[in-house]
Formats: sequence, structure tokens, C-alpha cells
Amino acid sequence: MIFTRETITSATDSSTPVETFNASLDAASVSSEILTIETIQGLLPHRYPFALVDRIIEQVPGKSAVGIKNVTINEPHFQGHFPGRPIMPGVLIVEAMAQVGGIIVKQIPDLPDGLFVFAGIDKVRFRRPVVPGDQLVLKAELLSIKRKRFGKVNGEAYVDAS
Repeated sequence: MIFTRETITSATDSSTPVETFNASLDAASVSSEILTIETIQGLLPHRYPFALVDRIIEQVPGKSAVGIKNVTINEPHFQGHFPGRPIMPGVLIVEAMAQVGGIIVKQIPDLPDGLFVFAGIDKVRFRRPVVPGDQLVLKAELLSIKRKRFGKVNGEAYVDAS
């Protein structure tokens, strides 16, 4: 997943050094602090029906996070996707992962405040349908930030089997 800041200034010339942030995970720095929906709403601009992360259950602030999305039949997309066999649209699964990535990006120290938007995706595969009653687990890890405007995040989503 690639994120970019929406407010883009003039392009820099090729002689300008590019500032890059590389995330390295350290198990000792994993936070057990759970981010509630109220905290998530303070970080992300998304609201119903596009607020797709219910809780962050594990994180290394500014580096990685694990979120959950409780999938319910009451979500508006199930009215038409598909009548009689509701399946969560793959694009919404990707958006949910992107929102976890956005939570990571918004917690990077010294990053200018602003709106970050989803700008691209590579190598996506859907292995099974996500249906009402499932709990979607969303893992994301920041790979890099360039020029304080572009972020690259690796994401994975799966249904909790417990």
C-alpha cells in the first residue's frame, strides 16, 4: 500500500536529498495499549459507513499495528453484494488495511499534520470470502516514508478462526 499526503507542494529537483524513514520492529517496543474507536476517530477522518477499523489491538506506534473489523450484516454494502449471499467487497477489505496503515502514519513523530490518502496497491490476492459474523484481523507494517509525503505499508488481512 502506498500513501501520499494530499497537500502536495512544488516538486523538488533531483539534487534535493530524499528523507526516508525505515521501520524496524522490536518485540520489546510492542504496545499493549488498545486503541478504541474514539482514539481511532481522532487519528482518521473516516466516519460511517467508511470507518472500517473497530479497534487497534496491538501496535508499535509509528511502525506497525494490528486492527480488527467486526463484520456485521447491518453494513450497507451487503444490501447489494450479494443479495442472498452477502460477501464483503474486496475493495473494502483493502480500504480497512489502508486505514490501519493510516493510523500508523498519523503516529509518526515530526510528520506534518494533514490528510493522507491511499495512492496505490501491489500484489493483492483474496483467498476466501469475508462474510457477516467474521472478525477481520488487519496487520500493517510501515516500510518507508519519503519526503514526509509518501508512505509505503505492507498489509495483510485474514479472518480470525477462533
